[in-house]
Amino acid sequence: MKLTSRQQLAIFIAIAFVIDYLPFINLPFLWSETFFHEISHGIAAVITGGKILNITLNFDGSGLCTTSGGIRFVTAFSGYMGSALWGLLIYGCASALSRRNATIIVVIIVIMLAITLLLWARDIPSVTILIVLLLMYALPLISASWFNVKYFIQVVGVFVMLDAVRSPLYLLDGRDLGDGATLSSLTGIPEIIWVAVWFMIAIGCLYILWKDPAETDKE
Repeated sequence: MKLTSRQQLAIFIAIAFVIDYLPFINLPFLWSETFFHEISHGIAAVITGGKILNITLNFDGSGLCTTSGGIRFVTAFSGYMGSALWGLLIYGCASALSRRNATIIVVIIVIMLAITLLLWARDIPSVTILIVLLLMYALPLISASWFNVKYFIQVVGVFVMLDAVRSPLYLLDGRDLGDGATLSSLTGIPEIIWVAVWFMIAIGCLYILWKDPAETDKE
């Protein structure tokens, strides 16, 4: 029996939840979400006229993108929003595109990781994590099976998106640190509002994936 797109998404969500609770195996996927979060800060800085100074990734899943110039509000806001959008893009493209185009997505991610490693990684944990991620994303490219590439991308996309749903909630720890605190100091709007906005963006991205396949299946 052929699964519908919505059923496939449900399976990938279940797989992502399982991976999240597997020690060590979950780390590269967690680091992926952190990478997409931090690179989103960097891209926002560059787009608004700034530059990336360095990107730090830590073994515990935390990270930091240090930038100079650009529009600080846009840069601070783009991290959590960017990771949700990356998850949506990765999963959506892998589901809809051909083998060739989906492979291109993986190649683009590999290039982004390589550029980050060469230009902005300054410490051993960051270099180690980026190398691990490079290997993880490069392996499907040498696989003879198209399904290995497609399913791998979809699992990564769902994992990144689900982590984007919960990650903003960690800011509600009373420490007044992180992107939410930065935006609160810039705008005067309480941090909890920014957390809610990021949470809803991630939920919205997940809803788009859940809704669109169902509509497609009805056609």
